[in-house]
Amino acid sequence: MLATAGAFTFSLPRATSRVLCRLRPARAFREPPGRARTFAFGVVLPLAAQLTQRQRQRRAHSTAMASGTAGTSTVPSLDPARVALLKGHGVTLQAIEPMGAKVAGLDLKGPEPPAAVLEALQAEMANRGFLVVSGQGVLSGDEQVKASELWGGRQIHSTHGMHPKAPNKHIFRLSNDPQVGINGVGPQWHNDGSFEVGVFSHVGYHIVRVPENTGNTLFCHQGAAYDALPRETQEFWSRLVSVNATSGVLHPMAHDHPINGRRSVYLHLGMTGGVLEKVGEDEFRLLEEEELTKLFHSYNDLLNNGLPANGGNYAISYQYQEGDCIFIDNLALAHKASPQAHNPDIKEQGLRILHRTTVKAMKPFMPGFNLPATATRELLTAAQDTSNGKGVFVAGGLGFRWDESIRMQN
Repeated sequence: MLATAGAFTFSLPRATSRVLCRLRPARAFREPPGRARTFAFGVVLPLAAQLTQRQRQRRAHSTAMASGTAGTSTVPSLDPARVALLKGHGVTLQAIEPMGAKVAGLDLKGPEPPAAVLEALQAEMANRGFLVVSGQGVLSGDEQVKASELWGGRQIHSTHGMHPKAPNKHIFRLSNDPQVGINGVGPQWHNDGSFEVGVFSHVGYHIVRVPENTGNTLFCHQGAAYDALPRETQEFWSRLVSVNATSGVLHPMAHDHPINGRRSVYLHLGMTGGVLEKVGEDEFRLLEEEELTKLFHSYNDLLNNGLPANGGNYAISYQYQEGDCIFIDNLALAHKASPQAHNPDIKEQGLRILHRTTVKAMKPFMPGFNLPATATRELLTAAQDTSNGKGVFVAGGLGFRWDESIRMQN
């Protein structure tokens, strides 16, 4: 029979026969219905067998990332020259520890700030990860779109579904009450727009309604996370390329940030179908299921370990205040919603409403190694052959399910 999942079209015969894939670049993201089945790029595994294998892997999994000593991880301090320049324009910048910065004196509802101000703020966003522009009241949809277009590609790039109560077609309205906004989005570490060749350069989050009992967003500095890795792991991850489950788009797992050049990690834990490793001059292999499971757990552990509660200094659980408008550098930061942000019990949690905007890429986020922007059937077939038929790729939906015990949703 013929099944479609996102940008993939594939023949799905009985479990013992080959699966032929044809990959096409996605024009826009759509969440495919149902749940994709796992296959080793050819052989569909029965669900019971998948669960048995995953259970064995979870029991065998160690949280140790690799042998060797972790490096020193730091988030850069604010640049004094930029702080002075901004002060001269009536804008003050105050560091949030361990990352991010608070901006005062910037009116997002007013005229566009001078180019020098925007350049300084964008540079600090790349270094510190995110900026909080506080005291803005409630921005209209048009005002948030205008403020978001101050950064990166300077143009909104929207691919999301629209909730009926969204004030603008470019506003992705999120809430723990599905009658008010879309619920349950992004519970695992990710970067927005990973299904695009040009991953969003920046993302805006405007809190419209702060819940009484938290509802935080967690942010992790991906440059500092890279520095925290042992050298052997840095070298291994620098040979890896993720394949998006819904579009086939390829992205490097380690890259140099486009603004400040800092080496950073990158992986979407809720939409990656497989991972390629460069093993020769022009040769790649698909990682096997056990390797993928270990890799995804290691990445998740790395980012979680950045939180101060876990002894780290390169991640934060940010608690929103009324009027906050946060702008993040989407290639410097990974993020995820806290479990409380999705709690539908309004009496217990309080109502949370968050408006998200996404900004066009400054340039394509290419995988390197002379690879195309999007995986082809020929590339994955050759990589599967190099893996001796054991490589795994999961097309559509949430991609590779690296842990059945946790909730996934894009």
